[in-house]
Formats: sequence, structure tokens, C-alpha cells
Amino acid sequence: MRKRGGGLLIEVGVTIAIALFLIIVMPLLLTEFRLNLLGRFLSLAIAALGIDLIWGYTGLLSLGHGIFFGLGGYAIAMYLKLQVPTGELPDFMGLYGVTELPAFWQPFYSFPLTIAAVVLIPGLLAGLLGYLVFRNRLKGVYFSILTQAGTIVFFNFFNGQQQFFNGTNGLIDFTTLFGATVSDAKTQFIFYTLTVVFLAINYGICRWLTTGRFGRLLIAIRDDESRVRFSGYDPT
Repeated sequence: MRKRGGGLLIEVGVTIAIALFLIIVMPLLLTEFRLNLLGRFLSLAIAALGIDLIWGYTGLLSLGHGIFFGLGGYAIAMYLKLQVPTGELPDFMGLYGVTELPAFWQPFYSFPLTIAAVVLIPGLLAGLLGYLVFRNRLKGVYFSILTQAGTIVFFNFFNGQQQFFNGTNGLIDFTTLFGATVSDAKTQFIFYTLTVVFLAINYGICRWLTTGRFGRLLIAIRDDESRVRFSGYDPT
């Protein structure tokens, strides 16, 4: 236990050191453009952690992981697009003849509701789809094909609702957040710092999940799901 505790402290220290290096040193070494690019890579690393959980530890290759990552992105993007004067609509809606803000956009005026939606909408959808898929014991190539099909379905849905989500152009050209200009260098650095912090937090959560009984069960499911079921556990 003492050895394990010492190893944990070392890992926490290394993680904090890397985070501080990214926040303090990298802005001194990179231009503003490359720093923003690094921030994007780090945000995608959060998605990669989730893929590592389901593929690396559980042995299930998900080709639809971007669905849940993208839904969270759409939620925060809808909030940013509503940072316009009262009574005005997001700029792209006028191009498609929309004259009144759709009802499902209304909650995204609220930042707390938006943050809740960022977590709850992907989480509830993933929970529902995961339950239906794993309850029917789909795995292997069948699971991968199903998740890939799910990606195509969601892409066609958002692409087809151009008047609500701007089609393949997506929700872009954000201007302000809490009164600050989104494109400003200071605002971008705050985004970058938050990305590093959230990446470190997500890494910590993933390590916590994989070092205990839950993590051992994930590996057991990857190695022999039938034996896990016969041992009294429910892989669903």
C-alpha cells in the first residue's frame, strides 16, 4: 500500500508538472497561432482518453466516439452563437429564412443550462445507446459497424438541418463570451489554460477508473467477456 501510494504521488506530481509546463513554458516558445493549434490538439486528447477506455481497456473499437464529443461541442457553440443583441438571431439563420429562434435553442441563453447540457446530452445518449447495444451483446466488428453507422446518421441529421445548425459549415464565427472578445489573445489563452486543466482532470478520472476493480473488469471484458459473465458479473 505504501509503495502504491508513493507511485500515485509521483504520477500526480508528473501530471501537474506537465500541465504547468504547457501553461507557463509553451506560450513562451510558440506563436499565438501555434499555441491555439496546440490547444485544439489537447482538446482532442480528451476525446482520445475516452477512446482509450473503450478500445484500449475494454477492447471495443468505437468508430462513433465523435458523436458524443461533437454534441458537447454543439451545445457550447449554440450558447456562443446566442451572444447577440436581444431580439436578434444567429447570423446564419437569416440566410435560411428563419424569423424566430427555435424553441430548443432557448435554453442555451443560460450558461449554467448550457454547461449541464454539455455533460448530460452526450452522457444520456451514450448511456441509452450503450445499454441497448450491450444488452444485446453486440461486440467486435458488429459493434464497430454499428457505431460507424451512428456517425453517418448524426452527420446526415445535422447536415440536413441547415436552418438550425448551418449544415456542413457548422456553428462558427463566435464573437463574445461574458463580454470578452473571443478572438482576443487573452481570451484565447484562457481557453488554452482551461483545456490543459480539463485534460489533466480527465486524465485523473480515467486513471482512477482503471486502477481499481472497475478497471480490472474492463480488461477482463476485453480478454474474455464470456468468462466475466460466468463469474457473476454483468458486462452490460
